[in-house]
Parts: sequence; structure tokens; C-alpha cells
Amino acid sequence: MAYPGRAVRKGDPRPDVVSAVQTRLNAIGCGPVDTDGIFGDETESAVKLFQTRRNVEPDGVVGPLTWSELFADPAPVNETAGGPLLAQALKVAISQDGVREAGGPNRGPQVDQYLQRVGKDPTKGAYSWCAAFVYWCFDEAAKALSVANPVVKTAGVLDHWAKSPTEARVYAKAAFDDPSLIRPGAIFIIDHGSGKGHTGIVTKVLSGEIATIEGNTNSRGSREGDGVYQKTRTIASINVGFIDYGLLDA
Repeated sequence: MAYPGRAVRKGDPRPDVVSAVQTRLNAIGCGPVDTDGIFGDETESAVKLFQTRRNVEPDGVVGPLTWSELFADPAPVNETAGGPLLAQALKVAISQDGVREAGGPNRGPQVDQYLQRVGKDPTKGAYSWCAAFVYWCFDEAAKALSVANPVVKTAGVLDHWAKSPTEARVYAKAAFDDPSLIRPGAIFIIDHGSGKGHTGIVTKVLSGEIATIEGNTNSRGSREGDGVYQKTRTIASINVGFIDYGLLDA
């Protein structure tokens, strides 16, 4: 059965979809649950059991990743960038894969360029640079295309989100329910609390996951890493949302 376009959770009003989930849970030994089309506590517990067995976050919600595991039917995959600027920004970003800090934390010839582009003097502080990396990539792309750069000029991840155009935002819950809303070239925003966050650029949308390229990270996905890396993250881990500047042209 194909992914129904949004996550299936407690209280879902689609009895046909819920019945399909219940039937499948029974078939693979995660029941018994009544196949009554009502997503209640019993069905939620069965989903959590299934998720635990498959090493998926046991939240009791059948999102894209859980659906793919349950039905062996991948959710929609998106490999098309949202317009020329986003496509060019991706090319620029991928060209930076492998850049590493040098001469101390948050420093290095290329890292200094990222920070300087958003108005930070790297000699006067150890600035986190993931947001600066994103801005630099789009700025280089805009110059190559001779267009204005729409990205908010800031080194702050959460400041970027706060100042971004609302029409360019895809909120986390909507993206989790419907991964087709996420397009390559979109910028993900994670809030780590206490005013700290992390950001990067989506390169591909997978089944319940996104492939990314990020600055100031490492192989483990830290927000204070040593370089530019290509990574894979679950859509569920993006707890703020995405900024898709291509939507401004729609």
C-alpha cells in the first residue's frame, strides 16, 4: 500500500488507512489488534512494539520511515531542487565537501570566508559557522546567476528562522507528515535549546530521511564539528522546519 500522504497517528480519521496498518501489524506479529479502523491506545502500542523491533524511534506514529518499514513501500523521494538558485546553491555546497577547520576551533582559510560573508570577524571570537556556511553557498550561487540572494544574512540559526519569510517556511510537523513538501536546496533548522541550533542544506529527500550537506559538523552530526560533511538525518529529527527560498518564486 502506498504512503497515504501524511502520518497516521492516534485519532486518525481515515478508517481505511488505519485498518490497513492494523492488518499489517497483525500479519507481522505485532498484535493482536482489532482491525476496526480506529487508531486508539491498542494500535499505538502495537506500532511502538513494531518500531522498537525495527530500531525506529518508538513514538507510536506511522510516519514515512515507519510506513516504509511496515509495508516495505518507500514514501515519496524528491531529488528535484526547488528552482535554479537552489540547484546552484547545492552545487556550490557540495564543492565544499571536505573543508576542515585549521589553526583552532571555528577557524581556517575557508571557514573564515564563510564567517566574513555574514559580517563576523573570525579573529575576534570563536563563532559557530553552520549558518554562515549556508549563507555563503547561496551568496556564491546568487552571484553566479546574477540574481539577488534572498537568504537572511546572519550567523544565527534560530535568528535565520525568525527572520525568514513565512511563505518560504515548511514547518516540522507538516514535513514529517508529507515528505514531498521538502525539496533539495531547502535549508533545515534544528533547535537544540538554550538559543543554540544547527542548520544545513538538503541534497535529497529519502524515505523518512533527508540527505544533507552541513558546515560546522562531523561524522556524528555534532553542531560544533570540524568541517563540511555530507550526512543523512531523519525528518523527525528536524524539530523546527525547513526554509525553501524557491517557494518565493512560486
